[in-house]
Amino acid sequence: MPLNQLSSDKVHWHSLDVKSVLSALESDPRAGLTTAEANLRRVAYGPNTLIAEQKRPPFKLLLKQFQNLLIGILLVASIISAFLGQVIEAMAIFVIVFFAVLLGFAQEYSAERSLASLKKMLKPKCTVLRDGKRVEIPTEDLVPGDVLLLDNGEMVDGDARIIEAFNLQINEASLTGESSQIEKSIGVVGDNAAVAEQANMAFTGTTVVYGRGKAVVVSTGMHTQFGRIVEAVASIEIEETPLERQMDEIGSKLGRITLLLVAAIAAGAVIETYSRGGMIGIDYIVGIFTFAIALGVAAVPEALPAIVTGSLAIGTRVMAKRNAIVRNLPVVETLGSTEVICTDKTGTLTKGEMTVREVCVAGFRFEVTGTGYEPKGELVAKAGSNGSKARQIIQELSKAIVLCSDAVLDFEDGKWIVIGDATEGALIAFSEKMGVATSELRRIFPKVGEVPFSSERKRLTTIHLEEHEAVAYTKGAPERILAFCDSIRKEEIVRLTQEEKTGFLKLSDQMAQNALRVLAVAEKVLDVVPEQYSEDIIETGFTLLGLVGMNDPPRPDATEAVKAAKRVGITPVMITGDHKLTALAIARETGIYDDEDSAITGEELEKFSEKDLEERVEKISVYSRVSPIHKMRIVDAWQKRGKVVAMTGDGVNDAPALKKADVGVAMGLTGSDAAKDAADLILADDNFATIVEAIELGRWMYDNIKKYLAYVLQTNFVEIAVITLLALIVLPWRGLFGENVIPLLAVQVLYINLATDGLPAIALGFSPPDPDLMSRLPRPKNEPVFTRDVTRLIIMALLVQVPLLIIGFASGLSIGLPAARSRLFLMFVAMELAIALNCRSLTHSLMEVRPHKWLLLAVIWECTLIIVLMILPSTRAALGIVQPSTIDLVWIIGAAGVTAISIELLKRFWKLRSMSVLRPPDQLGFSEISARSC
Repeated sequence: MPLNQLSSDKVHWHSLDVKSVLSALESDPRAGLTTAEANLRRVAYGPNTLIAEQKRPPFKLLLKQFQNLLIGILLVASIISAFLGQVIEAMAIFVIVFFAVLLGFAQEYSAERSLASLKKMLKPKCTVLRDGKRVEIPTEDLVPGDVLLLDNGEMVDGDARIIEAFNLQINEASLTGESSQIEKSIGVVGDNAAVAEQANMAFTGTTVVYGRGKAVVVSTGMHTQFGRIVEAVASIEIEETPLERQMDEIGSKLGRITLLLVAAIAAGAVIETYSRGGMIGIDYIVGIFTFAIALGVAAVPEALPAIVTGSLAIGTRVMAKRNAIVRNLPVVETLGSTEVICTDKTGTLTKGEMTVREVCVAGFRFEVTGTGYEPKGELVAKAGSNGSKARQIIQELSKAIVLCSDAVLDFEDGKWIVIGDATEGALIAFSEKMGVATSELRRIFPKVGEVPFSSERKRLTTIHLEEHEAVAYTKGAPERILAFCDSIRKEEIVRLTQEEKTGFLKLSDQMAQNALRVLAVAEKVLDVVPEQYSEDIIETGFTLLGLVGMNDPPRPDATEAVKAAKRVGITPVMITGDHKLTALAIARETGIYDDEDSAITGEELEKFSEKDLEERVEKISVYSRVSPIHKMRIVDAWQKRGKVVAMTGDGVNDAPALKKADVGVAMGLTGSDAAKDAADLILADDNFATIVEAIELGRWMYDNIKKYLAYVLQTNFVEIAVITLLALIVLPWRGLFGENVIPLLAVQVLYINLATDGLPAIALGFSPPDPDLMSRLPRPKNEPVFTRDVTRLIIMALLVQVPLLIIGFASGLSIGLPAARSRLFLMFVAMELAIALNCRSLTHSLMEVRPHKWLLLAVIWECTLIIVLMILPSTRAALGIVQPSTIDLVWIIGAAGVTAISIELLKRFWKLRSMSVLRPPDQLGFSEISARSC
């Protein structure tokens, strides 16, 4: 066990040489820690996290439900009522409030658990050496002594001493505030050097922007430099969504209106009683006051924002199970508005399982057998090729490929997998087929330098020691590699003519037309090992070894997803660094490219002005040989056309484009930490089809929130309208009864709220998607939550329910106030349960979309419960209702039926109207006009 971490905080690791650091931490630079030792240190030092998230215990969530001011006032008023002798009603109010609080607690607890699950899914991983193997571990399991592998685009997850660096540059802006990247080295730094001057250290929270290296972890968690700065990080902040903000605004406005109305009702009742000489005692005032507050509790939808959050959080769990991990909740709303998907090719539209299919050396061409990463296969000479003459050159090419790669093949769970880049994995598998021992070759010829790959360079160069000389190997885009090759290896090294270069480029184009991704490989013997590894010094005078062609077939589900996207008016666009012909072959096969579309290269894009690109962007479906900066221009051009754009990316340089896009999508398997940090959505399987599925799920979640919203708000509006009208218009004429007349008792108002806003409303949030969910055009980005279908349902509910309820109550007064109240109460419950069934879909009739089982069970439960409550004398007394007569049942059942039928007729009318004004199918983006109303 190394020296105690608490004391190691005081060690100036930057002032010690590499050997001393490794010795102090008892770490092996080639093998890292053993798993057993890492587990011991994990226990000793704790998790590599900042201040742990403070989880609210369940009892605090329960107590929170009682912090609502109106509920508090209602409970106090009920206590007073009990002391005044109204014990039964007071107890009933207590019971109903308890169940309402319990329901609120269950919703919030479920939402918190969903958010917690989401946060777990977002926990990052890092790459270390354990037991001599390169493995990925959760960042929180990183411990002092771990050998951390640093690569371009990765986040540094612990304070670490650099022990190996190849052009390693790190951006430390998050720690020091300096935006320039810092060149890192392994040399000793002065004892009193400031953090910004410690060039041999890597710090938590910073990002590798160039090169690669190794570092041994010296501090983790709160003992890091970043941990000392962060004094209190309680949790991952979940941004309030636009929908939540709308709900807050709706709730507060409705709350203010309701409070004014209940105050007017209470004042009106007191004035009316006083004007006719009625008695105004404390019990009367408490009764009126309790009713007014109960109406406020029932009518104010305080839970709307919480329910929206919970629905979004629960929905993100479903999305995560389908490989779409949401980092920012607002993106769920934006997904339904997505009109353009700009996607990479390799691994996203294709399977991501590259296989070398063809090799060309010294003018000879060979096919390569075998599939996937299994290192089994052989060369098959094409017509006119002599296998024996080229065998030695292919061995040299295989050697170059192995040394100019970092990927490792591993056999796990009965299949061969790649640890590292998929393209490099295919190259290693090919080399193994040629009899090259990868690990032994890398041991004999160690890497001493590197000019890293980047999207702009499109090549990677490494330098290795071979006996008494240094040799550089490079691989990359043929046009880039051929540009600095002046010789070619045949039976011996000969001059490479311009005609031969042109011939190789034509051959590369032919291979690309067959959907092969082509790489050129070259080597160069260096006179001396250079002190600096820069492209200006190294990358000249290379000897061409040959071309390697590999393919990655399209995913069948991606092809179907492209069709589905186009059918609903979403435009897929391919943006890739591959050759134009390769990109076109895959784009045609997947259906992204049509004959009337355009395809351009990054070089051609450079010649476009911003205005030219904006005018032409809707016709361009394939971009090839592009750099990350081009992605920014493409996103900007689409957005200037008023489109909502989703953009995929995996590299550190893709981060600006991911931020710029309306929906940034990072690759979960191949994406860098920087890309994932900038993204809104992470694809756990790097699959294009998952993006389309996420859009579908986003639409579904938003639809269900709208259903819940429409149902709850129409209930609240109807309650407010009916009770206000009865209190201010009908009731002043009831002085003849000499009673304290209010349309509903407080306990009845609360029960209506519990019965309608409870289980039926929650069940609507779990409704299956409407059949036309993926036949609709994208939702306008700034569409208000009160869409036509929501507004129509609320207005229709008011127009139908309010007159029926008022007339039903007024006609029941001839029998007596208790009977009228009972009829009104039961009509309310029955009509709202009928509308809950209507809200299964806001546009389709119940004949087209049957109520799902949870909604049916919720409605059946509420009906059964109210029947039981009416049968039992004690509960009838508690609710202040009387046994309904036959005429009452006619009113109750008839009103519910009229309400349900009216809403269904409204849906039918608007569907027929919308079908009559549909645009032609070619404008809709799908073939059959009937798909709009399937």
